[in-house]
Amino acid sequence: MHPAPSVIAFTTLSGAGFGLLFWLGLGLPDVTGWVAFAFFAVAYALAAGGLLASTFHLGHPERAWRAFSQWRSSWLSREGVCSVAALVVMGLYGAGLVFFDTRLAPLGWAGAALALATVFTTSMIYAQMRTVPRWKTPLTPALFFAVALAGGALLAGQAIAAIMLLALAGLVQVLWWRRGDGAFAAGGTDMATATGLGGIGQVRAFAPPHTGGNYLLREFVFVVGRRHAAKLRVIAFALGYAVPLVLLALSFSHALAALAAISHLAGIAVSRWLFFAEAEHVVGLYYGAR
Repeated sequence: MHPAPSVIAFTTLSGAGFGLLFWLGLGLPDVTGWVAFAFFAVAYALAAGGLLASTFHLGHPERAWRAFSQWRSSWLSREGVCSVAALVVMGLYGAGLVFFDTRLAPLGWAGAALALATVFTTSMIYAQMRTVPRWKTPLTPALFFAVALAGGALLAGQAIAAIMLLALAGLVQVLWWRRGDGAFAAGGTDMATATGLGGIGQVRAFAPPHTGGNYLLREFVFVVGRRHAAKLRVIAFALGYAVPLVLLALSFSHALAALAAISHLAGIAVSRWLFFAEAEHVVGLYYGAR
């Protein structure tokens, strides 16, 4: 599928932002006053910035507010509701820390739960799509959870938790890649099953469905070379997981911690690009993608 920059920014930044809000809701790190303000500012810049970036992928960004009305059936709508609830609750919790040096623990726990719910609803936007076999797996929400929690721990300065979660996230990432590479073939979908004509013989396209470009081709038929994808996977794994782990294993310093966080975000951005670029939509069958 087409790896739109706005969606890559959304899934990368918002995941890290809500991951950081989760740790802040648990009282980690234990800060108040202006130090707390700095942590919450980073969390809100990432979370809200990612959500704002996602609206640029809409045909009519000014109608984004309508997404909130379909929460009964749409994971996108549920994500919007959960994200706003998380930002409001954590805003109240953060205000107590910053202005009154008061920790309202139940409010923080509720905000942490809503932050995780937001990450889950984001992942389910993709995991529920039967038309993209690579995404249709429990490993998709597992990957989103692992990356968000690891990135949040890294930004929150929780070195031990970050080391364990980065290792776990790296393992889930590799499993997700390995499973995804054979997902389309394992699904058994081809031109014959898609048209229902397999019973009468071999099915092939006589002519292309369209003579020019269209929305489906722009959004759902994107081909990335295997060698190119393999190199990007190495870069994503190295920057997103390996380099931060090495930096965290060294003697702690704020400079190394900042470098680890930057490396992690860069690596996750590359992996998110691959998340979309390698996703084969079944509509591609009609355009000769397979």
